[in-house]
Amino acid sequence: MMMQQYIAPHVQRALEQLGVQLNGEVVFGVPRQEGHGHLSTNVAMMYAKALGKQPRAFAQELIDALGTVPMVAAIELAGPGFINITFDNSVYHAMLRDLDMIGDNIGRSTVGANRTVNVEYVSANPTGPLHAGHGRNCAVGDTIANLFAWNGYAVTREYYFNNAGNQMSKLAESIYARVQHRLGVEDYPFPEDGYHGEYIHEIAEDIAQNHRVSVVDVSDDTAREFCKKQGERWCFASIQRTLSALNIHHDEYFNEDSLYRDGKVTATIADLRERGLVYEQDGATWFALTQLGQQQDKVIVKSTGEPTYRLPDIAYHRDKLQRGFDIVVDIFGADHIATVPDVLAGVRALGFDTNNVKAVIHQMVTFVENGEVVKFSKRSGKSFTLDELIDEVGADVVRFFFVMRAVGTHLEFDLGLAKEEGDKNPVFYLQYAHARICSILRKAAERDVTVDHTADLTVLTHPREIELIGMISRMQSAIERACENLEPHTVAEYLRELAASYHNFYHDCRILGSEPQLEAARLVLADVTRRAMRNGLLLLGVGTPEIM
Repeated sequence: MMMQQYIAPHVQRALEQLGVQLNGEVVFGVPRQEGHGHLSTNVAMMYAKALGKQPRAFAQELIDALGTVPMVAAIELAGPGFINITFDNSVYHAMLRDLDMIGDNIGRSTVGANRTVNVEYVSANPTGPLHAGHGRNCAVGDTIANLFAWNGYAVTREYYFNNAGNQMSKLAESIYARVQHRLGVEDYPFPEDGYHGEYIHEIAEDIAQNHRVSVVDVSDDTAREFCKKQGERWCFASIQRTLSALNIHHDEYFNEDSLYRDGKVTATIADLRERGLVYEQDGATWFALTQLGQQQDKVIVKSTGEPTYRLPDIAYHRDKLQRGFDIVVDIFGADHIATVPDVLAGVRALGFDTNNVKAVIHQMVTFVENGEVVKFSKRSGKSFTLDELIDEVGADVVRFFFVMRAVGTHLEFDLGLAKEEGDKNPVFYLQYAHARICSILRKAAERDVTVDHTADLTVLTHPREIELIGMISRMQSAIERACENLEPHTVAEYLRELAASYHNFYHDCRILGSEPQLEAARLVLADVTRRAMRNGLLLLGVGTPEIM
């Protein structure tokens, strides 16, 4: 039983008595200022104008209509028309009992039952190891997929294997040049905009040592194609190892090549042309986006015959929608912000509903150490890889730091803070709260004291106990909102509040060694908190150490 679920029907009935026709659910918030109740609603302010009444006056009418509500200690008018609601402790005792009874499912929901969602993320080109900046897409995407799973959706985690186009040709040229150098053709030109990383030398050395037959006495095109395939395999194996280190695994790997091989790109451009949305100009093929409300037309096939990103992306999203997902979520970097509206316009023009296609655009990441920006570039070879970042600060810190800020804001990744082992490091702070509870439960077990799930919880009356119970009770709704709004950072913020509430409880309320009834009840509260912390950390992809 959650407070909102309990009080909402009472408020709705009172509103109906006053002649209000509800156009949605009554929304409650948690007052930030102590002494302003446990819940607050502005519902009277929302409906007063339509009734021709002053908000404060209507709020008082609503309070009078509510009358006495069981388990509610006070209903008070505040400010311009807010209604603050204070519950008596019996509500919190009932909530704690319910939370304890659901075991390890604290925070889980079934709002997405019988619905399917495809979350596509990472999707880095297989032209080198993942650089550190890719980490934000990895962590945000996987956490959003986790959010859907925790809310009962059937989730497909997809990687768009982008192995077609100019960047793959540059990879092939780069490897082929290094192979030629090892075969004695030292003056073979290296492509001006080729890839310079050490991994190019590693791939080329393997080819020269173990696959000479595939690059000697064959045509240049054949040799380059072999170099491309070897490079693609090496790079993707590297990417998968990195993702595995972050405990990220995909269900589907959609190969971009298949869009061309299966004729889906050809069919897409033909269907757009049939709708009068494609024309030729200056040797290129254009998409008439202005006919669809966009500001300007865009090239979808260059004069060289090479498609731009928009064309295969339209074909790919058409394919995803044809697979029948209820929701499709794309995780993109800021460099895609101009492409997304064009792609969605193309998909709509082909007759598909894009209302349930959600594009999450995350902003760039800056890495800072000792006050200086750490730079990287895949092509120059001066790369700061995601593997190096994981080695430097640990996978847990990588996962958390990349989701702890709103995706729409620039993220400054402080390497100094990430390596700190103390309360300033938010990951340490959360994990320490979990480990501290585990330590208490171990010490209790050493005294042959176990958590008694039938303990009398009415002895929990301290403000810190009530605050902590209330905080845990909000976990499910916090996770539901984070999923609905595609805002994983709000889970990180919730966990910090939960950990702070637990640390306050631990400081003010002695657990072990207190009066037996009180000790038993506080052990139940501690164990429920442990399960909530564990679930929240797992949702974010962060480990849950029991000893620190």
